[in-house]
Amino acid sequence: MSGVQESSKIRLAAVKSLYNALDFAQTNFDNEMERNYIMKVVCETAVSKEPEIRQAAFECLVSIASMYYEILGPYMEVLFDLTSNAVKGDEESVALQAVEFWSSICDMEIQIQDEFEGADDRSSEGHHQFIKRALPILVPMLLETLLKQEEDQDQDDSIWNLSMAGGTCLGLVAKTVGDEILPLVIPFVQGNIMKPDWRSREAATFAFGSILEGPSIEKLLPMVHSGLDFLLNAMKDPVSQVKDTTAWTLGRIFEILHSSNSEYQVVTPGNLQRIISVLLEGIREAPNVSEKICGAIYFLAQGYEDTESNSSVLTPYLGEIISALLLTTDRTDVSNSKLRSSAYETLNEIVRCSQIPETANMIAQLLGEIMTRLNKNVELQTSSSDEKEKQSDLQALLCGVLQVIIQKLCGSDNTKLIFLQAADQMMTLFLRVFACHSSTVHEEAMLAIGSFAYGTGHEFAKYMPEFYNYLNMGLQNFEEYQVCSISVGVVGDICRAMDDKVLPYCDGIVSNLLKNLSNSMLHRSVKAPIFSCFGDIALAIGEQFEKYIPYVMPMLQGASEICANLDNSDEDMLEYGNQLRRGIFEAYSGILQGFKTSKAELMMPFASHLLQFTEAVFRDTSRDDTVTKAAVAVIGDLADALGPSVKLLLKNTSFHVHFLGECFNSEDDQLKETALWTQGMIGRVLAS
Repeated sequence: MSGVQESSKIRLAAVKSLYNALDFAQTNFDNEMERNYIMKVVCETAVSKEPEIRQAAFECLVSIASMYYEILGPYMEVLFDLTSNAVKGDEESVALQAVEFWSSICDMEIQIQDEFEGADDRSSEGHHQFIKRALPILVPMLLETLLKQEEDQDQDDSIWNLSMAGGTCLGLVAKTVGDEILPLVIPFVQGNIMKPDWRSREAATFAFGSILEGPSIEKLLPMVHSGLDFLLNAMKDPVSQVKDTTAWTLGRIFEILHSSNSEYQVVTPGNLQRIISVLLEGIREAPNVSEKICGAIYFLAQGYEDTESNSSVLTPYLGEIISALLLTTDRTDVSNSKLRSSAYETLNEIVRCSQIPETANMIAQLLGEIMTRLNKNVELQTSSSDEKEKQSDLQALLCGVLQVIIQKLCGSDNTKLIFLQAADQMMTLFLRVFACHSSTVHEEAMLAIGSFAYGTGHEFAKYMPEFYNYLNMGLQNFEEYQVCSISVGVVGDICRAMDDKVLPYCDGIVSNLLKNLSNSMLHRSVKAPIFSCFGDIALAIGEQFEKYIPYVMPMLQGASEICANLDNSDEDMLEYGNQLRRGIFEAYSGILQGFKTSKAELMMPFASHLLQFTEAVFRDTSRDDTVTKAAVAVIGDLADALGPSVKLLLKNTSFHVHFLGECFNSEDDQLKETALWTQGMIGRVLAS
């Protein structure tokens, strides 16, 4: 027996080795004989006696589906039989991988369709439309999996079983084939939604919710209209799992199909009241159902965000909705914090999408309530680390709501006064939140300060002496790089708010920023925002930035050298390179504009290097649109600030002519506008 065990161990190790080697097997898959051999071995292994070996073989097939999609044609019939048998009768661990195989095929075909969108030939080379061809047998197989729910699977979001995997795959199939899925799924929904067996009702609801993204709204609308009333009634189903899936499906309908500006209205003045009353009743259900209802309210509110009038049909219900959400955040029957954060996030969305000034009083009341809650929180004396963590989590949620309220109230002159009247009290609270954290600065409170600075403008100067210590702490916290990054962003907000009143604090801030740039331990993602931040500081303090030039310019030049040597074949590095280049251009733009009126000549020694860097970026096709915009803007700033001094430099190079030409052919209006301004600035210099 030990020999058999030994042999199966060896086979398992062999399949796992193959799995790990697939990344490097391109040449083997390009050769038909070797490819046939690999596929034969994997398919034979997928029917091994040992479930671990079968599972490992299917894991190989999942990888092959995404790495070598284009060669799968000749094997698909065999693969369908293998996956189908596994899904219908094998152990769950194996069946899950078999479903995952089809999810991988969907991912590949969705990607191919996205790439060829707008091309004439939809059946572009390399798109085998495996899903379309397998639809009549694939969809029934997936629908069957939906009936294999586990009891209480709604109680734990981390559960992953066959029914969840089947529903996820069904959703991907819908995205792949669009309308063609409807005639295969709708009869299943209609046939099961009324059955006495709860599993059938839940599976029908899950199927319906899963296929909403992909098909056209014209085809879906009649079904949604007839189904919506049914779903609203199903929120009274005696079985919690059916209620849970119903609440999720309502959320999906609002997320995908509901928009107040669409010609196809899912939510109408006729059904809105009923929808609200069902949601407000549902939010009192078990925590897992309540959380899905929060999601449904979130997307319902979001659908009214772009309402074209100054009034929203949702406004009359907002008072009730806000009260229900606040009650939900206070529930004591919640073992995890997910429902609480979900309710607060929904509250944020309600505020964000509300219409000012008609909701001003309601938002003012909410502001008072959130400040009261935050005040109560910071007064809590916590002893255990668990309690401290809970206190900090709640502070984060409350600061998050305050940030959204500040942004909303400051977005309109009519309501800004409500914010300004509460500003002193609010800043006191934020400072107390910072004081609760001995070693670090609270991220959410720091983010809220950014909006607060924008809202108070020059008046922020009176808060700066007390806040400055915490800002420094944030800037020095290179270990928690998100905190550091947010703090850098807040420096920018404060510079824009205070202008030259920020001057007394600049030595300390610039010193911290320079230290961070030299710190090899700091996460690279913070470096680009630091360069942008130099631009913000220079814009705020103008000619006073002169003393920082000997320190800042070598950093900028060094960073531009780094950009030239980054590996563009690595996607992460490519993104980092684009962020870094944008940051460098924003720094130069800010410094040039800051010196424009009195010290422009200070930048003359750096003009030639800047133009060379800009030309190198122009020749690099991997730059993204934000880099293009920043690069074109900096050429304009150079011409605007230095005037006739750069005439010779601009005459000796012609890349900017082609660069501007590229921008004028762009679809992006903002980019065209920037290019037009830059063209005017260059024209002025060359004519001088």
